[in-house]
This record gives sequence, C-alpha cells and structure tokens, in this order.
Amino acid sequence: MKIVSIQVSVEAYPLVKPFKTALRTATEIEHILVSVVLEDGTEGLGGAAPTVAITGDSTGGIVTIVEEVIVIAPNLIGRDIENINALSRLIQQTCVGNTSAKAAVEIALYDAVSKRWQLPLFQYLGGESNILKNDMTISLDEPEAMAKAALPLIQNGFSTLKIKLGKDWRSDVDRVSLIRDAVGEHVSIRIDANQGWTPKQAISIIHEFEDRELNVELVEQPVQAHDIEGLKEIKRSVNVPIMADESLFSPRDALRLLNEQAVDLLNIKLMKTGGIRRALQIADLAEAAGVECMIGSMMEASVSVAAAAHLAIAHPNITKIDLDAPLWIKNEPFEGIQFINDQIIIADRPGLGIKRNPSFIQ
Repeated sequence: MKIVSIQVSVEAYPLVKPFKTALRTATEIEHILVSVVLEDGTEGLGGAAPTVAITGDSTGGIVTIVEEVIVIAPNLIGRDIENINALSRLIQQTCVGNTSAKAAVEIALYDAVSKRWQLPLFQYLGGESNILKNDMTISLDEPEAMAKAALPLIQNGFSTLKIKLGKDWRSDVDRVSLIRDAVGEHVSIRIDANQGWTPKQAISIIHEFEDRELNVELVEQPVQAHDIEGLKEIKRSVNVPIMADESLFSPRDALRLLNEQAVDLLNIKLMKTGGIRRALQIADLAEAAGVECMIGSMMEASVSVAAAAHLAIAHPNITKIDLDAPLWIKNEPFEGIQFINDQIIIADRPGLGIKRNPSFIQ
C-alpha cells in the first residue's frame, strides 16, 4: 500500500499551570502533527514537540525538516508502507540530528502500517496488555510549594512522584525531605536533576538522601549530558541508582553508556531517539546488558505520548513509565489514551488508537 500524501500542522495547547525544570519553564505545549495518508485512505498520525534546550529542535525547524527534507528529498511519497524498516532507515539517513522531526514522521508510519494490519500498535510490536502504571511530576519550585503540590497527587491515586531539581543544589535536599514528610514512606520518589549538578554536588546530595533515609528510587541525569565520566564517578560513589536521560539519544549512545557501565538505568524518549525503531534497538541493547529502561517524554501531546506508551507495553525491558505530559494540558485535543489516577489505558483500536477529540476547542 503506497503513501500518497504527508501533511504537517502546528497547534499550541495551554497548560494547567507552568511546568518548570532546571532547563526551562513551559506554559504551553507546541505540537507538530504529521498526517501520512495511504492510497486506500488510511491515515497515520505522528507528533513532535520542540524542546530546544534538550534536542535543539524548534517548531519552525521541525516543520521545515518534515516538509522539505524528509518528505521532498528522499521522497517517501509513493513508497510502500509495508516496508517499515526500510522507511525508518530512510528517515534516519536524510539528515543529521533533527530527532523530533524524524520521530513525528516515523510514528505516523507505524500508526498507518499497524492500521493496515488491523492491530493496535502494541500488538503489532509484540505486546499484550494495554495498561501501564504512570508517575506524576512535581515541577521545580520553592521547597514548601513543591511539598504542598505533592499531597493532592497522592490523594488522586499516584504512588510514584518524579521530583524536578537541579536549579539550586543547596536547597534540593530540603525539597525532597519536605515532600517525603508530606507524602509518607509508601510513595516512591524519583529525582530528575536535568543536568543541574556537578559530580561533586551530586555525590554530596545523594549521600544526604541516603543519610536521611529519604528512600529515593533513582536519580536521573544529575550532570551535563556530555559528562559520561561524571556519571561513572557518581554511580561508583552512591547506592541510589543513576539514570541517563539527556546523555542518551541513539543506540550508539546506549552502547557507550552500557559498555562503560556509566549508569544503572536508561531513559528512552522518542523525541531523542528519532522514532520507534531506534527506541526498540536501545531497549534491546539494554536488555542484553541487564539494564532496565524507563520510557519518558518531553512536554508532548497525546499522539506521541501514545506512541511511547505502545512501545512500553510491547517491550519487556521498559519497566518504568514517565508519561504524564498530557495531564498538564488544560484541554485535551485527542482521545484514545486514558489517564485514570496512575493508570494509562490505551484504546484497543488499530494503530495508535488516537483520534481528534470532538469537544476540543483551540
């Protein structure tokens, strides 16, 4: 079945409240929607989120790459959707970087090909269940404000919180301590420093987590993305598991992190990997090395988050889920993925199972 058209559109969705990390503050989600149409009318949807501070991808850049490079130069139009691996390789070979644009197109292709087979994407990829257990993020703020924000989340059914740190390392331990006091011992706490610490600071902070018995499940990307030696030093010095995020874009990055035993866990995001196929490769490599993976996202809308959820369902080595971004959107633009307390439920429909919410008002 041939691809007959590929279209790109851009929308912006306001957030319920600002989302703050050590790298940026977001008040809305910009969403680049890609539509791939086959000759029988089947439509595949893909999505991307611009995150200049992490991927280097802007809205204009993603749209230009999709329209002028990925579509026009290699000419996906007229190619057979069944040759999904060849199409994926073609997308990756079109240009250097631009992983968000590549991901948007590849997600749309996977949506279309699994619809052709009349299978939910997770089944097309080999998965069974359609339910995942999610965490919820507390964005960066003053310690007391973060603790205050934590309690309602637990009352709403979340048992795992992801805490954003890294802007002011001197008060980061207080942030976690106050949150732990607020939510109690039964709640899992994950830390994301978003590259905000030096190795020395990270070791000191994590030791204090341990000394205070704050029961931190993991610490994500404590140092700059390029600082692999720093990750190794931290991993050797502490007991809390260390996870790579911004240090991991490609299977080659995964090979280096795994070969050098730099981290305990890997965080896979489709906007970094450039799509589903390379994300699967990373999960496979990590599984062979005995290293578990988390699936995460940027501040993305439901189309690309649904793709990440399907991937997580399909791959047994993706054991931790961090896909709460749609919960930050004020008015959900799509349906087909449900967020009920800490559960993510994927619609048992072909492809991503995603379609436009008829009640959505831009």
